[in-house]
Amino acid sequence: MNLSKKLGFKATMFATAAVLVTTGTVVTQSANHSGASSALTKNVVLFVGDGMGTAARDAIRLALVGEKGQLAMDNMPYVGMFHSSSTTAVTDSAAAATAFASGVKTYNGAIGMDPDKNSVKTIMEYAKEVGKSTGVVTTSQVTDATGAAFGAHVEDRSKQSDIALQYLTQAKLDVILGGGEDFWYPAGTPGAYQDEPAEDPSEKSKGTQGNLVDKAKQLGYAYATNNAELQAAKGGKLLGLFSNEEMFQQREEGKGDIYNPVVSLPDMTKKALDTLSANKNGFFLMVEEEAIDEMAHSNNAKMVIRSGQQLNKAVQIAKDFAKKHPDTLVLVLADHETGGLAIEAADDKDESGDAISKEDGPFKIAGSDEMFYVDWTTSGHTAVDIPVTAMGPGASLFTGYYENTDIFFKLAQALGIKVK
Repeated sequence: MNLSKKLGFKATMFATAAVLVTTGTVVTQSANHSGASSALTKNVVLFVGDGMGTAARDAIRLALVGEKGQLAMDNMPYVGMFHSSSTTAVTDSAAAATAFASGVKTYNGAIGMDPDKNSVKTIMEYAKEVGKSTGVVTTSQVTDATGAAFGAHVEDRSKQSDIALQYLTQAKLDVILGGGEDFWYPAGTPGAYQDEPAEDPSEKSKGTQGNLVDKAKQLGYAYATNNAELQAAKGGKLLGLFSNEEMFQQREEGKGDIYNPVVSLPDMTKKALDTLSANKNGFFLMVEEEAIDEMAHSNNAKMVIRSGQQLNKAVQIAKDFAKKHPDTLVLVLADHETGGLAIEAADDKDESGDAISKEDGPFKIAGSDEMFYVDWTTSGHTAVDIPVTAMGPGASLFTGYYENTDIFFKLAQALGIKVK
């Protein structure tokens, strides 16, 4: 079998595995959300590889562990597949995360709102009501769309200071770790990270709700701005802001793309687990790797793979935690696919083109002498279906082929939460 055929088989194998466990029907939001859960779930760790479609997972796998290897995020006993649309065919992160968090299809840009701009209750708010701790970890701004949809309600995802205030005073998240300090300080009040840094002069404090870092401290949050402070932080409420905006720099490929977070996603994940697990009633933690999406928007496969590697390391930390705490459900999914990424073999007859049609690579397949290329069809999002892998109590609920809104109902069922 030649390389192109092997890669084609590998690129479809994951999706085929998902289809094999389906019932052959598509579950809609109005359907009966019944299903057996072997044991009640105490803890949930939900990983979102922003923009990470099936082909991106395959590219990460080929580069890191080769054709016969398995990533931590793939080596789970249950596999499913879901439609990624919002109220339009192609979703953004805000609408997709609102679907996961609250079980409704909504318009792009909405945070915790239905299409009529009514607030919809989130799975983290339900978890709080039954005594669980909650947390958001991301390499994006902590108030960016994915995390925001689990802990806030605003009509427009751009209202990041409003989101930060709601985290503290309404959702009352226990752990908030990531970037975006610019939205926590008012204009003219720089935080630990200087305004207008050389790598991106547009970044500077721009908060609209006063000094929210001070407010967080007054509410009992330990505050960290670097890894040493994060590791030293004590207590059950923790805020860590480790950059002006995203914890990386995303530009056109070859023009300064940088992925080197001050605190790594694995380190943030471990600290969040250590902090949240002190609650005897359990917790709900959402962990996002944003750089996969942002680097795919720039058609930069090298950085997609690098950030995917960090996501995979974070997943392994959660899996190790789950082995010691078997009442923990671990899920890995994406909100949507970005870039129309395709894996290709080297082919002199294939037009390499330019701009987004230019082949990206080559990349070495781990454990072999063979190479693969990545090709892109867009710099935006696509409407392809998304895989989800799961382990732990309630994981079997996530098999099948369903809508992204069903993630919410399946999470609620696994947790034993009655949705009102």
